[in-house]
Amino acid sequence: MICLVLCCLLPACTNALDGLAIDHSAEPDVFGSLPAEKPLTQGKRYYREGQFGLAEQAFRHAVELNKSDPEAWLGLAASYDQLRRFDQARRAYDVLIKLVGHTPIVLNNLGYHYMLQGEYEKARQTLLAAQRNDPENAVVRHNIDLIETRPDDGASSRGR
Repeated sequence: MICLVLCCLLPACTNALDGLAIDHSAEPDVFGSLPAEKPLTQGKRYYREGQFGLAEQAFRHAVELNKSDPEAWLGLAASYDQLRRFDQARRAYDVLIKLVGHTPIVLNNLGYHYMLQGEYEKARQTLLAAQRNDPENAVVRHNIDLIETRPDDGASSRGR
């Protein structure tokens, strides 16, 4: 009986491999159809790992896919900051501000942006504005502490 079923099925098969016929049209092709890691997720992972060049590429791709994604713009701006590409970071922050306004997160990152450039008073004012909007935010407090305790020869590059 099994031999009869196989004999009936084999003529319907379209592709053969080593004498075994497989009908690929019966099952969907899974190769290339599984979801890949999304650029935003990739960017976050690369950023956490300190791979800022790869993070920038992933966030830039995420922005290209969705120009109104504030997370992608924030990640792109932060990546540019870490790469010391401050002009591009500032342009990304400008887009981000148009999308979401001066939220505590945006102000915190913008303050850190100024700190990295050595504009400590501008950084402090921006971080204090973030703190007024979110007084319990530990990251903002930490960045303010970095400015207030920085040595005279320059600020620490840790934070954000």
